[in-house]
Amino acid sequence: MHGTTIIFLILSSIFAFSFNLTGCIAEKLETPSTNEAKNDEIKIYKRLIPADVLRDFPGMCFASTRCATVEPGKSWDLTPFCGRSTCVQNEENPAKLLELVEDCGPLPLSLSNDKCKLDTEKTNKTAQFPFCCPIFTCEPGAKLEYPEVERDTNTNKQN
Repeated sequence: MHGTTIIFLILSSIFAFSFNLTGCIAEKLETPSTNEAKNDEIKIYKRLIPADVLRDFPGMCFASTRCATVEPGKSWDLTPFCGRSTCVQNEENPAKLLELVEDCGPLPLSLSNDKCKLDTEKTNKTAQFPFCCPIFTCEPGAKLEYPEVERDTNTNKQN
């Protein structure tokens, strides 16, 4: 395997793991190009996870996708993924940092029925978040269905 492939696999694993750690909140945005169909809405999922902190840089979040430290209150892109993170000071325990992750969330379940497909003409994977999120097109009468996302009410209560 090439070094780039290994890094991508590691980052994919980290991202997938962090996605399952805490509850999510979904927001909807309409794409700038059109708002005629519900399938053109961009859902943004937000969740708080414990931030990675390097022992040599206490009080700062470690942005693994940038290989850099980030001050509380600052954000960074999650490239090569479609998302953004923000370093957040834990209000209940100021000694702990959290990472607010915003991304496109889980893929819809209904892609398995062939009635809804990824719209490769409308999806721009290289655009800035949230406009890099996938856009789906469905046949008349078909509807995108998303998996239920657990909400963790104890998000800020990290040890």
